[in-house]
Amino acid sequence: MKQGLFITFEGPDGSGKTTISTLVTERLQAAGYRVSYTREPGGSQIAEQIREIILSPANKAMDARTEALLYAASRRQHLVDVILPGLEQGITVISDRFVDSSLAYQGYGRHIGEAEVMAINQFAIEGHMPDLTIFLNVDPQTGLARIQKNRTYLDRLDQEDLQFHEDVARGYQEIVRKYRDRMVILDASRSEEEVAADAYAVIRDLLDAQNQNR
Repeated sequence: MKQGLFITFEGPDGSGKTTISTLVTERLQAAGYRVSYTREPGGSQIAEQIREIILSPANKAMDARTEALLYAASRRQHLVDVILPGLEQGITVISDRFVDSSLAYQGYGRHIGEAEVMAINQFAIEGHMPDLTIFLNVDPQTGLARIQKNRTYLDRLDQEDLQFHEDVARGYQEIVRKYRDRMVILDASRSEEEVAADAYAVIRDLLDAQNQNR
């Protein structure tokens, strides 16, 4: 059996990653593709417990490097519990966030450094990177406005100031340029339906091409 594809959705807060990645997964499944959805931080029992620690507003005193290490720990558990087993069964795994998020949020948002954060995560992921990343591009002001409008609960990172989110957005632009060969950039300022339709078409075409090559 041929290994499945690993596809991630990335973007700053308020870009619609969770909504779009969930919609696209459901549409692909309805069309008969072997696809599963997961998320980070979390995605499996232990990883979800780490998520609670990371995102709880009660933990505002968390050190930046502690945060980075916890994300890497959650990612490792998620990888071995969910992502790798799915890929080995020939399932295409769609993840709402992966290592690019840590590079942007901790590397740039927390100013730890992209190389330092990647080193932590290479220990966790052992070279496993996405085959394709859908990057949902939206400016920080628009993203934060959406969060304030649509969410009744703001986690610890949602509550960070505009400067933090601007640093994250700048980091994402650097990461997109660095890993351009696996990136598809979509304008996430449009409606959810428009963005989901474009993301669905990109992934469908990739899966169809893979199936033709089998």
